[in-house]
Order: sequence, then C-alpha cells, then structure tokens
Amino acid sequence: MEFQSGYERNVETIPVGELGIIALKSCETLGKKIDAHIVEWRKEREHEHMGRPELSTYAKDSYLINASVPRFGSGEAKGLINDSVRGADLYLLVDVCNYSLTYSLCGHTNRMSPDDHFQDLKRIIAAVGGKARRINVIMPFLYESRQHKRNGRESLDCALALQELVKMGVDNIITFDAHDPRVQNAIPLHGFETIQPVYQFIKGLYRAAPDLKTDSDHLMIISPDEGAAGRAIYMANILGVDMGMFYKRRDYAHIVNGSNPIVAHEFLGSDLSGKDVVIIDDMISSGGSMIDVARELKKRNAGRIFICSTFGLFTNGLEKFDRAYEEGLFYAMLTTNLVYQTPELLQKPYYTGCDLSKYIALVIDTLNHDGSISDLLNPADRINSFLAKQRNRQS
Repeated sequence: MEFQSGYERNVETIPVGELGIIALKSCETLGKKIDAHIVEWRKEREHEHMGRPELSTYAKDSYLINASVPRFGSGEAKGLINDSVRGADLYLLVDVCNYSLTYSLCGHTNRMSPDDHFQDLKRIIAAVGGKARRINVIMPFLYESRQHKRNGRESLDCALALQELVKMGVDNIITFDAHDPRVQNAIPLHGFETIQPVYQFIKGLYRAAPDLKTDSDHLMIISPDEGAAGRAIYMANILGVDMGMFYKRRDYAHIVNGSNPIVAHEFLGSDLSGKDVVIIDDMISSGGSMIDVARELKKRNAGRIFICSTFGLFTNGLEKFDRAYEEGLFYAMLTTNLVYQTPELLQKPYYTGCDLSKYIALVIDTLNHDGSISDLLNPADRINSFLAKQRNRQS
C-alpha cells in the first residue's frame, strides 16, 4: 500500500464523531505537538464532503479539550472536564512514567507514580460520564507492562488494568513497543495496538551518523537479551543485515532490587570485527545491562555502538552513561519522546531524540475517520524509500 501524508489521507470518509484530544498533565507537551499536526492537516485538506453538517467542526484551531485532575490536601483527587464531550471521539493521552509531576499530601510533596497517573486516567474517563461516542486511550508506556505474566503466586497487574479500562467504556488502547504484546489476550474483544518505532529509529541513526552504512558488511543488529529478540529480528530483516543476541545468565538464588542479578552475558552471533552495531530494546531502566552488553561488544572488536530504546527511563540517573560514553563504549544513544525526558538528557552530546508526535497524529486522524492504520503499523515501504534516498546520497 502506498503511504499517504497527513494532507492526503482521509479525504473521503466522514469522522465517527467530533475529534477531541485530552492530554493529561503527564502528556501535555506531546499532546500539543500532536494537536498542531492535526490542525495543520485539516485546515489544508480538501475534504470531499466539507459542506456536510457533520464536518462543521472539522477544521478547528485546536482539538485539545480542557481537562484537569485537581487534588485535595489529603492527596485525594477528582477528574474535571471543562468542555463539552457529548458525541465526541475522544483520545486520551497519558504518560505513566512522568515522575517530574508532584502533588501535596498533608503538607508533604509527593512525586507522581505510575499508579497515580493510572488513577488520574480513570478519573478523566469517569468524568466523561458515558457522553462520548467513543473513548480511545493512547498510553505509550503500557501501565504495569513489566508485570505481564504470572510466576508463582503473584498479581497480574497489566492484564487487570486493561480489563478495568474496557469495563469503564474504553474502546481502543494504543501503546508502543509493549514489553510482551501477548498481554492483549486479557481483552480479546477490544481494540489493542502496539506500535514499533523502527522507522523513527532508522531516521535517528542517520541523524546521529550520516555516514552510516546499512548493509551486512558494515552493520549488525543486537538484541541485549532473549526477550528483545523479536524487535532485533524485525529491524535486521527490514535493513537486510545480520542479527546477534545475548542471553543473560542469572543468579536465581537471590533477588536484588526486585529481580535476579545477572551473572554473565553470553553472545550468540557472527563475527563483529569492525562492524557498527545497533543495540535495540524496549526500555532502558537503570541502564546497567545495556552498558554491560556494549562492553561485551567492544571486547569482540565492534565498531561504533548505537543504543536504541523506545523508553528511556534512566531510573538511576545518567552518570553511568556519561562514564560509558567517555570510555568509548557507545557512540550515540537514541530514545523517543513517548515518556518524560529530562532537560539534562536532552543536552547530552551523545543523545539523539526521536519524535513520535507526527506518527501519533496520523494514527489519531486516521482512526477518527474509522480508517485502516495497517500502513502505519507496517512501515516497511517508508523505511525502504528512506534507505534508498540515503544510499543515493552516499553514492
């Protein structure tokens, strides 16, 4: 299928309802960028049915709906919507990892946790009160996605959260790079999409290294563990290069910081000598595992090392990455703006950000028209076109 730009898409179909975007405080910056894209497209788009009454509010100055979650001194809160949402096709944006936000609890300052953000999302859904035509949740980092399966007698938090949302009336849940997409089996009769930002990563790699050569003689994709192998295989197949992986040997007799410590990283793959390497994973948490993998790759004579991760959480700060960069363990690090990015991160010389706002805007605009997003979920054509341009430029 030929990919269409934002202007060219959705010129024939009628929206399922008036578009409304509610960007919770945690996702405010990203929400404004998404809104700006859709405003631009719809003002310039020559829609075939523009004269119909259903399209009287099609082109607007903004699709953002004024909503907030005020809190009482006790820490309790309520969802508040200040604009009409009756009959609207709503898209709620929430970043459950945005720890920069705070609230007062009996005189103490508390940072917002993923639990707090999820509760705020439910409060806004409750404030809608069933008046919207459709409710869609865009949650880039899927809440509790790391607790997606049961080992022994423990909770299944992600599955419960998904079921709770659909019981509240949510029709579609859209996330990015879910830790384990099989968690969607918890809600098999409702819409669930997990999107891979591979296209944005490939563009980001060329921004970080314009001389990058994407062929099997010069590049290799590495999975840092067996869980990320699917992502690495997909990216390697798209680029037409080799793929290697590490598997983690863990000490299952002990638990440190909630998980079994890693004893060693064992490598499976072909010779790395002189090749540029891309390590791809869904998230960087503390970052220790990613740096250990980069160190092992350097021992195997790898060339430049690029670290790509959809979600840069950096739970222990950036100091270890600063030291690793100074040691020459990696050349560049790429993450997306799907979760909160600290000003410190954005200023790092090794950091390249990948903006997903236009991509999300395309998804929202297409779903609002009840159109197919298959070409958005499978970026192979766009990637091949982009690579052809880069290779022509280098030749």
